[in-house]
Amino acid sequence: MLREYRYQGVTLGGKGVQGIVLAHNKGKAKKIVESIAQKNKIRINSIIPKKLFLYHVKLPNGKKIKGRQSAYAKGEVARALATMGFRNAKIEQAIIDIKLKPPYSSILMFVNLSSFLLKEKMSYDKILRMLADEEPNLTLKETLKKIESELKKGKEGTEVFNRYQDVFGRFPAYMLGLATKSGNMAEVYDATAKFMEREAEYKKSLRQALMQPAVMVVAMIAAVLYYVIKIFPDTARMFVKFGIDVPPMTAATLELSDFFAASWWWIALMFLIPAFIIFLWWRTPKGEVWRDKFLIQLPVIGHLLHKSSIEIFFRVFSAIYAGADNNIETLTASAEACRNKYIEKGVKEIAIPLMLKDGMSLVPALAKADVFNQSTLSRLKTGTESGNILQSAQQISTFYEKETTYKMENIIQSIQTFVGIFIAIIITLLTIVSSEVAMISPSTPGT
Repeated sequence: MLREYRYQGVTLGGKGVQGIVLAHNKGKAKKIVESIAQKNKIRINSIIPKKLFLYHVKLPNGKKIKGRQSAYAKGEVARALATMGFRNAKIEQAIIDIKLKPPYSSILMFVNLSSFLLKEKMSYDKILRMLADEEPNLTLKETLKKIESELKKGKEGTEVFNRYQDVFGRFPAYMLGLATKSGNMAEVYDATAKFMEREAEYKKSLRQALMQPAVMVVAMIAAVLYYVIKIFPDTARMFVKFGIDVPPMTAATLELSDFFAASWWWIALMFLIPAFIIFLWWRTPKGEVWRDKFLIQLPVIGHLLHKSSIEIFFRVFSAIYAGADNNIETLTASAEACRNKYIEKGVKEIAIPLMLKDGMSLVPALAKADVFNQSTLSRLKTGTESGNILQSAQQISTFYEKETTYKMENIIQSIQTFVGIFIAIIITLLTIVSSEVAMISPSTPGT
């Protein structure tokens, strides 16, 4: 999370200056301040982080009030309380001051409630004040209060909300900032809420379709290996120890157990090392592009993931098309919001340069990027020819929302069925092997 740092210094003429920067830690704040100092020829004297202070106030009637306030120094809190008539306050710096990002559900609730209250014709400053008072998450509460204060001072909404991308997320912050200069804030907030809901649904579907089945299969394999390596041999070897012949499946399982027991470490490395390398590579820019391209090319589910990203792309496109300054800004924001680095790369590195340098129109430029399917491009072309591209974008996003929602549910059910069948087969095989051991009948002495 970004934190505030106040720097103080002196110019070459001896004039004192101070300012505030936002950074994730003091090291990064220092680099930002050094850049400012070098540019403006300032000698920096101090860089102070904003800290959290806890205060206790006892009223004349004996009632005690507890509170918390962020400030750069204890004296600032004392002076603020003194102006309110509290002169004997006990103030202490908080031992733990960890700012966690608010849960996604809290941000979505804020956007939905703001949209509702805007439709009720409530002023935006009152909305921020009321929702800040009711918000249980301290980070979001403080952020809403800061936004209200900065907007009252006349700062531009896009600049204010962009400062809090760590709290709201990159695209929601962009949209909420855009709403402040929009002629219809409620409509923009509605579009933002819809985007956030669809993004959450996209992530949920991805987890249900890929992550959960993979975790179940890996857990099942680990349990089987533990049974084969540890539990089963302890029982079966008792018969071998006493010279009793074991059935073929039991003998084969014992050989497999010996192999895994002797070689488990390099077998584990064969899987863990490539997985770790891929994980690290996926965190690089090129790796992210390759990963997202690979996901949309997966059999069965890939085309739905592709259409989900296209849906989000055009949902954002239609939401900001009227309020953005130009088509390039709209395309850039839509590409960054679609949550697919492969599509983002195609739009930003191929389509947009073709439009800027070669003067190519929208649809041919997007076709050259080769990241959208043919039906999307055809529908978009119809919209540009009829002069209603906004309606076409809305139709594309609505159609793909309905299609992907319905088909994704069916695919998830099918995947879960196949995983269940796989687990049932494994359990059946283990049961057969175990029952074979139970049916071993030692020969009677003397026969």
